[in-house]
Amino acid sequence: MLFSGWADMGRIVVVGVLAYTALLLFVRISGKRTLSKLNAFDFVITVALGSTLSSVVLDKTVSLAEGVLAIGLLILLQYGISWSTVRWGPVERLVTSRPVLVVHRGAFLTRAMRDERVMEADVRAAIRASGQNDLREIVAVVLENDGSLSVISEGSSEGLGPDG
Repeated sequence: MLFSGWADMGRIVVVGVLAYTALLLFVRISGKRTLSKLNAFDFVITVALGSTLSSVVLDKTVSLAEGVLAIGLLILLQYGISWSTVRWGPVERLVTSRPVLVVHRGAFLTRAMRDERVMEADVRAAIRASGQNDLREIVAVVLENDGSLSVISEGSSEGLGPDG
């Protein structure tokens, strides 16, 4: 129970290093999008990759080749979905969420906040973190599709449109 032998320990080291190396190579090949700020889809893929890597390293019944194939398949699927979201609107709408306005001209939009399960305290914290302290100077606070809150103030040069 506490120690199963040196051979098992050696397998974990060898397979762990090789599987980790394969994961790094696949992530590097797949591009920057794989490591971008996480939306819900990216989060699921990240968890699946971690679970797969763990299974390859610790489960003796999963071979290194099977694990590398599974990791490659997950990254290929993530690449395919990312590629599709850029090219087809329906796929984008299915996979990614839209930004939601939670404060407009200093007023909390309580229905939007409730629908998105955002607390006023979190919005106020984001406002403070942006260096603002007067809610009346806030043009908007947007809940972005990655879950972060963007604060746009009166003096900000940021626009509300998709091009900034």
